[in-house]
Amino acid sequence: MRITFFGTGTSQGVPVIGCHCPVCSSADPRDVRLRTSALIEAMGQKILIDAGPDFRYQMLRSHTDHLDAILLTHNHKDHTGGLDDVRAINFLEKRSFPIYCEEYVQESLKMEYAYAFDVDKIYPGSPRFLLQTIRPYEDFFVGGVKVTPIRAYHAKLPVLGFRIGTIAYLTDANSIPEEEFEKLRGLDVFVINCVTYNPHPSHFGLHEALSVIERVGAKTSYITHISHALAPYLQFAASLPRGVFPAYDTLSVEV
Repeated sequence: MRITFFGTGTSQGVPVIGCHCPVCSSADPRDVRLRTSALIEAMGQKILIDAGPDFRYQMLRSHTDHLDAILLTHNHKDHTGGLDDVRAINFLEKRSFPIYCEEYVQESLKMEYAYAFDVDKIYPGSPRFLLQTIRPYEDFFVGGVKVTPIRAYHAKLPVLGFRIGTIAYLTDANSIPEEEFEKLRGLDVFVINCVTYNPHPSHFGLHEALSVIERVGAKTSYITHISHALAPYLQFAASLPRGVFPAYDTLSVEV
């Protein structure tokens, strides 16, 4: 199995437009972060988690020309804003594209991409989605790959993380129900979001994220959805406990 970080930044990305802080001005390419997304490869399947506004460039940058499915964590624009570019896969592979998400996310997509769902008059060249419903407490399969949804909360908004094999990925959350921790046992790789050093109303702060990481006890953990409020990459990495690392765009980890 392999996880490749397509993007590791917050909703604004890094650098932030107009900002000249040490992170936004950094010459280290690991401090340049597109919107958060990750590709998991398992059993011959290529499964993308989230497709934000940078989706097209992330696919081109990684030389990825095929996906088997996209899993959506929630309906915010920085996680769904690139789905129009699924049209390229529709055209090349002559199929509607499978997108797995909860029902409330589907309703959001039907408003945001109404032209893709107009069955009476198909807009020429529009993306074609094959929506697959995730029930948050039921495993599902993409090809032969088992996916376990992890319920979490982004302030009051329900979001999903995902476990695939011994990799679990959780972004845009600041709380995890007690019963969900059982799904996070025995991991090789655990990915969790963190945007600030201090508590945040809808994301984990660093102390909270590290507490979750310690409880989960994965062999290796990575922090994603990183903002310019955290230190530049090398300084931030040096401050983290053993076995915990800041993820960065294009990082690929095999387990």
